[in-house]
Amino acid sequence: MKKNLLFLLAFLTMPLLTWANINSQPTPGSYKLIVEGFDWGPAVSRLVLSMDQPIEEPRASDFEIFVSRSSSQGEIPEAARNGKRTVVTSYSSDSDGNRQDDGKFLTLVLAVSPNNPIMSSMQYLRMGNRASNVWIDYQVTVLHAKSGQVWNQSNGTLQQDLKEFDLSGKFTHQNTTLTYGAFAPKNVTGKAPLIIWLHGGGEGGTDPSIALLGNKAYNYASPEIQVLFGGAYVLAPQTPTFWMDSGQGMTRGQVNDIYNAAVFALIQDYVAKNPGIDPNRIYVGGCSNGGYISLKLIFEHPDYFAAGYISALAFNNEFVTDQMVQKIKNVPIWFVHSKDDMTTKPDETVVPLFDRLKKAGAKNVHFSYYDNVTDVTGLYGGEDFRYNGHWSWVYSHANTARLDLDGKPVMVDGKPVTIMEWMAAQRKKK
Repeated sequence: MKKNLLFLLAFLTMPLLTWANINSQPTPGSYKLIVEGFDWGPAVSRLVLSMDQPIEEPRASDFEIFVSRSSSQGEIPEAARNGKRTVVTSYSSDSDGNRQDDGKFLTLVLAVSPNNPIMSSMQYLRMGNRASNVWIDYQVTVLHAKSGQVWNQSNGTLQQDLKEFDLSGKFTHQNTTLTYGAFAPKNVTGKAPLIIWLHGGGEGGTDPSIALLGNKAYNYASPEIQVLFGGAYVLAPQTPTFWMDSGQGMTRGQVNDIYNAAVFALIQDYVAKNPGIDPNRIYVGGCSNGGYISLKLIFEHPDYFAAGYISALAFNNEFVTDQMVQKIKNVPIWFVHSKDDMTTKPDETVVPLFDRLKKAGAKNVHFSYYDNVTDVTGLYGGEDFRYNGHWSWVYSHANTARLDLDGKPVMVDGKPVTIMEWMAAQRKKK
């Protein structure tokens, strides 16, 4: 309640001149949200304002932005419901925020940073017996102090990073329906590999944009990673609940889940419908829940995948038999985990499993083991800024994992490689 009163006072205490100017504007303008993905998740990084009345020399300091966040699917914590945003700069643009000298729109670039929920149009909400990331109602009021102009009419949202993804995928197998997002490379000569990403426990549902933007999974379609593969398809299946759903609770491998057969059938169907995919270069990976289902698929179909890349593994080692280890010891896998992960504890999951694989004779299994998950961009403190220890997928999405468990670089053909460079070199033996 106190936060809401403070938010209301922000309006009531505005200069009288500004209020007079606002009241002289009969029709408030419209705005478009531009949502961008970051290592910590999505944030509203820009606003595109309609410019029915041009503003001469618009300066960032002349704008005030008030945000209201709500959802019909659950209760947002009071401290994350209302707040203000900071404008970094502005520029003339088209309706999608592309810079244009004579554009009829004005784009405001907003400050973003981790651990500030006011910046995000997504919220992690508890609904019934589970919690999920959901898109919320993100309402904005923009005030221009000098002219008194107001923009408070939403004109939609642009998910900039997903413009080249098809988010309409849907597949049904034995009464189980999965949605999925997919990216197809352009201008590829010959067949291209397929990168499969399986999301974490918070990204289930029926909207694949959440599976791709809940964390930075869409980055596998970025030019920086695509060039390493010579172009690659990207497939992001989505479960309606969570991958570790046994039908009667959550499994960590002790009993079967209800989704692995359906997601494998989806993968096979997608490959069959896209003849440009190289069947000898199909890679599967995921984080947490998605790490569980990735490993489950490799256990069930060790001859199908050319490699696996798994972060924050949620499959408990105690439920992996020696026979299962023998089945997958020849499958190239790169694990990523953090020592301070309290959600998928490494001593119960990846540490003993990796040791068993090595002792079984696995030649191409690697393990990047971090003390903490830190800011890989260097923009928010670098090594001095720590994310939740469960978020080790940051190192996979950003393609910064390089070192094996012994602290030495992973090598391919005598050269040190990153996790994606290593994966691009893997090919299923015929």
